[in-house]
Formats: sequence, structure tokens, C-alpha cells
Amino acid sequence: MRDRRLLFQRAAVTTVALVLLGGLAACSGPQDGDAKPAAGDAKPAKGGKLTVLNSDTQSDFDPARLYTSGGGNVPSLVFRTLTTRNREAGEAGTEVVPDLATDLGTPSENATVWTYTLKKGLKFEDGSPITSADVKYGVERSFAAELSGGAPYLRDWLIGGDSYQGPYKSGKGKKTLDSIETPDERTIVFRLKKSVGDFPYLATQTQFTPVPRAQDTGTKYEEHPVSSGPYKVVRNTNDGERLQLERNPHWSEKLDDQRKAYPDTVDVRSGLDSAVINQRLSTSSGDDANAVTTDTNLGPAELAQIGQDKSLKARVGVGHFGYTNYLAFNPDVKPFDKPGVRQAISYAIGRSSVINAVGGSSLAEPATTFLPDQKAFGYTPYDHFPAGKNGNPEKAREALKKAGYKNGLTITLTHSTEEGEMGPKVASAIQQSLAKAGITVKLKGLEGNAYNEKRWDADGSPGLFITRWGADWPAGYPFLAPIFDGRQIVKDGANFNNAKLDDPAVNKEFDEISGLTDLDAAAKRWGALDSRIGEQALTVPLYHPVYQRLVGKNIRNVVISDWTGVLDISQVAVK
Repeated sequence: MRDRRLLFQRAAVTTVALVLLGGLAACSGPQDGDAKPAAGDAKPAKGGKLTVLNSDTQSDFDPARLYTSGGGNVPSLVFRTLTTRNREAGEAGTEVVPDLATDLGTPSENATVWTYTLKKGLKFEDGSPITSADVKYGVERSFAAELSGGAPYLRDWLIGGDSYQGPYKSGKGKKTLDSIETPDERTIVFRLKKSVGDFPYLATQTQFTPVPRAQDTGTKYEEHPVSSGPYKVVRNTNDGERLQLERNPHWSEKLDDQRKAYPDTVDVRSGLDSAVINQRLSTSSGDDANAVTTDTNLGPAELAQIGQDKSLKARVGVGHFGYTNYLAFNPDVKPFDKPGVRQAISYAIGRSSVINAVGGSSLAEPATTFLPDQKAFGYTPYDHFPAGKNGNPEKAREALKKAGYKNGLTITLTHSTEEGEMGPKVASAIQQSLAKAGITVKLKGLEGNAYNEKRWDADGSPGLFITRWGADWPAGYPFLAPIFDGRQIVKDGANFNNAKLDDPAVNKEFDEISGLTDLDAAAKRWGALDSRIGEQALTVPLYHPVYQRLVGKNIRNVVISDWTGVLDISQVAVK
């Protein structure tokens, strides 16, 4: 998930203690990736109503407009895609598996052509057959300006995608995209500008959801999208503030081995305060006993209270998602143009104090690599500027001296004024670490929206600032390329390659690895490239977040994969 879209419904960290949780204390809860019932040992069964309590509204409930991979969480209950994430716990959940398609696709012509075959017997919620033409149309409508918001890869990779304007365009514009072919009702072919080994991952995004042309209502489609999944929308109130779902009678579990679809109905209620969500889940009264959240974390104060209560402790699920919080440099701003200065800051950082600033080790793990600590990304351990837990001021001073700053230096760190991962507490922790090495840090806080605009500003990003990056899918390409591929430097708009790295050898390696269809082989090379780039001290990795979330007392079959790091709603049972 890219940071700008928060693809996997990033945790909303709550730091407010719950009054009604008084006297309860923290626990590790289920181990990372555990799949287990939260109430007793009874096997999950079909039936009942699942309630979802969220802080972020499930707006733009149109497959063209959603920016998700793996099919998303709530969207995955309604929208099926050519491929999807493997609905298993932990590392196994980072694998991509077939969904509507019979397999992961057949590459040809050096992975510039991908061919998919749909399963036999697939149907929409009205009983009409799902065909390759419906998938093609679903992809095409995601190019319409009226339905913007989805991932940019199709526009970048499909032949003609950069100029195609969607099926609604009148006049001289083409209404179909010729690089998507449908030779028969079950076959769909994608023709790309370049070799793309990751295409099966891309095909998990909701833009690959079939949409029947005759039932497309344009911008109003989100009010009642036609379901291809186990549930259909019966009511969408206030643009996703409340979504009510019930079973799709034409969904076949024989043709869908990924979604369990235990509950009879799903009621999604959004726009709630994070503290209220956690309070309701902990109390578990009425419908809240059968409730979960897909976007609200427990904060440190809440975890400190939950730990003394065994029943609450058993209801906390722990997960990891491919996300890295880091310090970014803009080498166009002095003195960050000097590698020695960047190295000194890398040596000086005390990660323990930064982790404490975001809630402690239960909510964050130290990072010395840019890639997250997961096999799927190609994680390769390295620590080019060893700082230990509390920083290495001696090595930092040595690097400063070599860079021409034997008496130290003064720099500015830009941060958000909002509490959280990029806020004042983290900035102060960094300031204190660097002070030990003779680096005086002046703090410059910007209001949240202004900060987000500034840190991605192509022309004027700060010299040093706190930021983060998340994966669009669990692989090296979407994690490394936007940050370090020189051809993705944007000169007017949002630029993510703040280091302005444009190394022909690195760019060539991006092309070679991204063309590999052997994903395991590609992962190893992504790890090696991460280490190679890391030697230049273009960023300072700080930590990877940990998600801890509470579920209602009747919830069973909690499955947390390393693809999303959070509970998979398609697996949950309330009986």
C-alpha cells in the first residue's frame, strides 16, 4: 500500500485510555498470524450477523475507485478479482492465488502478455454469467476520469493505457482498450508495454472486478455495485458510512475456495471514534459481541490495561504489514548532499527512543533495512551503519569529521504537528539522539495536510523529514521502485523519490528483476538491491509497525496474514 492511499486501511492508533477498561492490563494476545476462535474451542459455523466498527468511512465503494490489493477487506466480500491473496495466516498469506481465474495467468512474449481463463459457472448476484467481457469492461471503466482513485499500474503498463480515457468518453476517443482482448467468453488477454513478472499480484486489485456493462450506472454504481462475491450490497448510506450486506444467492463456494462467508449478514458502521470502537469491542454488549474492526488499533494505554484480563487478552490479534517508517533526505538541500552527513545521522539514531515515542515494542519493531522483515519482499538483513538500540554517537562524530564538520552542525527536521508516526514525539526522540553526536536539530512542525503536501513536493521537499511507505502488494517492486527508480522521479506533482536517485545501473536492475516470473528468484534479487541502495544512506529506516486489534467476545476464526497484517473479514464467524 502506498502511503498516500493507506491501501490496507492503516491502523488508527488510539492513545486514549478506556475508562470502562479500568484495571485491565496488556498482553501479547494471539501470536502473529494465529488463526483461532476467540471464544471457546467450538468450530466456526454459518449464520448470524457480523458487525464491523470502523473509524474510516468505506467511501467510493466502486471497484474502479478503490486502491486496494488482495481484493481489500470489506470490498473482498462483494468484489472478486482474477487473483486474490491466499486467505491463510502469517507468511502463507502473502502468496497470490487464483480467484475468478483458473490459475495465476500464463505469461508469454517475455511476460509482456498475460492470459487468463475464467472458471466455469461463475455468476453475478442476479444469476447472469460472468464473462471475460465483464472483466475487460471492469478494467476499462477504471480509466474514466469520473472514477479516478485506483492504482496507476494499469495506465502505466497496458499498451495504450497512457492515452485511454475510459468507456464513457464521447467524440473521437476510443471506448475500448485494444490491449485487452477477449477471444471467447472465458479468456482474457492483457498486452503490456514491458515485462511484468508481478502481474498476478496486480490482478488482485479491485479494478479487475467484473462489471456488467448494462448495469453500470457510472458514478452512482457505488450505491449498488453488482456482486460477484459471497455478499451483495442491500444498502449504502452516506457514501459508505453504513454498508449493509447480505448473502449473494448465486455465489458458489465450490467456485471460491478462499472466502468462508460464515455470517448471514454483515453490517459495516463507520465514522466512529477509535476510543469508542475499542470500548465497544471490549465490553461486547449486544451486537458488539459479534463485532470486529478492520482499521482501528489498540494504543499503548489500552494495551497496558488489557493485559491483566485473560479473556480480553485472548481477543487481541497481532499482525504485521509491509510498512516502513523512516527518515528521508533531500540531497538538493545542504548539508544532506554530503554522504558523510547522511551516514552520521544514520549512526546517531537511537531506535529504542523512537519506538517508545510511538507506543513501545508492542506496536513497533526496529528497522535497519528499507524492505520489511518478510520473506515475500525479499528481506535480506543488513545494517550498514550500526547504531545499536541507543545510537552510536562516536561513529556519528567520526563521519561528521570526515565530512568537514568536526565541530558538529545544525540542521532542521520537518515533521507533522499531529500526534502519531510522524508527529512531535517521534521528532523529539530523533532530536535527542542526534544531540548526543553533536548534531543540533531544530524542529519544524507543519499541520497534517500541509505536511503531506510538503514531504512529497517535487520541487520543495524538506532536507530532512519523517515519512513512511507501504506496499501495494507483498513484493519488492512496489516497495522500492517508487522510492529509488530514477525514471519515477516526478518534476511537477507528488514525487516519492526524495533522494533523487537516478542511477542507470540501479534502474537496469529494476527492469531485470521486475520482468522475472519466478517470484522467489525475484525476491532474492530485491533483497540484494535493497542492501546495495542502503549503502548510500539515502534514508534512515526507523521501524516497522505492529498492529494489535481487539475483536468481540463471540468472534471465531481470526486469520491474520502478512499481506494485510489485520484480521481477514472473509474468514470470520460469529457462531
